Amino acid sequence: MSTTPHPFAVITAETILPLIREDLGGCIAVVRDAYLAQAEGRGVNPRSVFMRFADRPDCRIIALPGHLGTPWRTSGLKWVASYPANVGRGIPRASAALLLNDHECGYPFACLEGSVISAARTAASAVLAASHLRSGSHHVGTFGIVGTGLIARYVLRFLVGTQWEIETVELFDVDPSRAERFAASARAMQPNMDVRIASEMPAVLKTSDLVLFATVASRPHVHDPQLLAHRPVVLHISLRDLAPTVLVDAFNIVDDVDHVMREDTSLHLAEQLTGTRDFVAGSLAAVITGRCRVDRARPVVFSPFGLGVLDLAVGKWVYDRARAAGKLVTIEHFFSDAEL
Repeated sequence: MSTTPHPFAVITAETILPLIREDLGGCIAVVRDAYLAQAEGRGVNPRSVFMRFADRPDCRIIALPGHLGTPWRTSGLKWVASYPANVGRGIPRASAALLLNDHECGYPFACLEGSVISAARTAASAVLAASHLRSGSHHVGTFGIVGTGLIARYVLRFLVGTQWEIETVELFDVDPSRAERFAASARAMQPNMDVRIASEMPAVLKTSDLVLFATVASRPHVHDPQLLAHRPVVLHISLRDLAPTVLVDAFNIVDDVDHVMREDTSLHLAEQLTGTRDFVAGSLAAVITGRCRVDRARPVVFSPFGLGVLDLAVGKWVYDRARAAGKLVTIEHFFSDAEL
């Protein structure tokens, strides 16, 4: 017999996708609230744990725990795997599950498919940052995308779906066929948008006023600061594309400085090179609240390590929406107080 306070629920990607798609602005607002809660001390965001494998050195599984106080009063854990070779097998590189725990009794109350939650919170964070770092301007002449995988598609979807005006999208990918597929989906997403594919990455960087890096690069490959001399806003989502010499010339914003200075991110390498963190101007939360003013006289680079509290906030938001719509799949008697 079970005496738990609520049934355990499972929410699939099939349920999650439309709930997010129909309210992209709401998802961005939830991410904003989570950033501010964390900055105000209403969140707990321990360091992520990375598990790696001797026989698969390019793979990893990461555990991101977190807790959010009022109004969420929820704890949780995202367990996300990254296996780059999956792309060659025709399946997504990343897979994930998100577990939510009730703060009153500690019991888990839901398990959500996590890769959609993760991609959505990453895209929402990027769009939120782009808006604040560009002083609220939602008009983009050229949006340059380096790396045309799932995350890039989500970011573009969030931009288009929240009424950003994008004249041109310029793409670069080391796999031209992937760029072609992305271009087709981008044109379907916004038919009046000019979508181009560049044969070289420097051309994309030099002509774009908003740049997205969403690659699987394991070490910096952009070494020339002059490529950003026109002072674009750069969403450095993949974290390892820009050389330290590029970063120290830029105005750098992060989600959490302690979290991002690890695991050989570009900022971690810049810290090792300079012996200081002074090249980081502040956090996105500080920009949102006006405590950090953006210096547009330099390239502006946003490098988010990715906070577990963001997955938690979006996951709880999705759970509440799924519950209100009667779309939870509940598993009775998942827990039991019976003795063996």
